[in-house]
Amino acid sequence: MYDWANSVYSLVISTAVFPAFYNAYTAEYSGGDTVEFFGFHLKNSVLYSYSLSFSFLFVAVVVPFLSGIADYKRNKKSFMKGFVYIGALACSSLYLFDGSNVELGIIAAVIASIGFSGSLVFYDAFLPEIVTEDKMDKVSAKGYALGYIGSVLLLIFTIFSIQNFELLGFESSKDAMRFSFLLVGKN
Repeated sequence: MYDWANSVYSLVISTAVFPAFYNAYTAEYSGGDTVEFFGFHLKNSVLYSYSLSFSFLFVAVVVPFLSGIADYKRNKKSFMKGFVYIGALACSSLYLFDGSNVELGIIAAVIASIGFSGSLVFYDAFLPEIVTEDKMDKVSAKGYALGYIGSVLLLIFTIFSIQNFELLGFESSKDAMRFSFLLVGKN
């Protein structure tokens, strides 16, 4: 069921909703595609791309050390939980991003990405411990299938709520988008 939850992040936050939300609302707030980030003026899409690249580089450098510690101390689950909670909290904090607070949006997106990517390393390491080798493919495929089902269901709900925000009690489509960040963080 962890695939159910983590795939939602990949689809809704990384791919479909947050990048469009970020670009639209930073452009709306700044009056163009240039944003100010800690005193630097950068194109909004470039800032977002570089920040995600930084998160992947950070995970690539740090996680090998942490996974060695986790293997040695036999506490992969604790490391996985830590990354999950960090990612979920950061993802939920994207709700507070409205275009005017670029620093908050970028930092939360980076931390959410680190939490997501870091948790996957420890999650993937569990497969050999929970099933025999002859069942690994079947269990792994079932996890991926559940992940795709879960992510598509939440994406459909998110798109429906954005397009029909009044029907669901939201004041605007922006509010419906922001609510989706909370849903993903909770997942």
